Amino acid sequence: MSDKMEDQAAAARRIDFQLGWFLDPIYFGDYPESMRQRVGEYLPKFSEKDRELMRNKIDFIGLNHYTTRIIGNRPNPQPQEIHFYQVEQIERSEKWSSGEAIGERAASEWLLIVPWGIRKTINYIVKKYENPIIYITENGMDDEDDPSAPVDQFLNDTKRVNFFKGYVGAVAQAIKDGADVRGYFAWSFVDNFEWAMGFTKRFGIVYVDYKNGLSRRPKASAMWFSRFLNGEAADSKPDTN
Repeated sequence: MSDKMEDQAAAARRIDFQLGWFLDPIYFGDYPESMRQRVGEYLPKFSEKDRELMRNKIDFIGLNHYTTRIIGNRPNPQPQEIHFYQVEQIERSEKWSSGEAIGERAASEWLLIVPWGIRKTINYIVKKYENPIIYITENGMDDEDDPSAPVDQFLNDTKRVNFFKGYVGAVAQAIKDGADVRGYFAWSFVDNFEWAMGFTKRFGIVYVDYKNGLSRRPKASAMWFSRFLNGEAADSKPDTN
């Protein structure tokens, strides 16, 4: 959010609560100190035997990445926030200090399209966790389902094509930066049941017709992926910096 030390510390806390919670015990034998300070009473304590059992017992890191926020310090969190966010003492923003949005919104309110975020996340993992093997295990965006809309509206998913151009390009940049990324999995191959949102959100690169026997039709994004994987889609260079 700014170059102030308190905002930088808040951003570091956010990453601790998002990534360090899972990776620090494996790599360093304990949870991040910021978590110990704020939610220590909820965290188990590891014996030395536990630490030895966990330490570096990992074949690769699977990263699910969808979106990005600008993080700042919030010393007095709002009481209506859930406890998880209150204890982090952070402010999450969707805009730069100029007021400009950091990315276009997909169908889900929380999903902003910010390709540079995945590059920064990968490079953070490389630096902190000794350049492990990484697979991007989920990355994608959704469209809002509309039963009254023509099917062609969903098949011509140009926003998703641009999403994948941006994010795959950002992953490629991270590899050039030195990351050992071995694979990338788009979410999702087909439209599916999305947790609490059910069938109202469509993440697939293949359209599923819920009204007619679950028949399937490839969207423009599926055709783009086909060309890309055959070396035919490198026709534009999105801004991934």
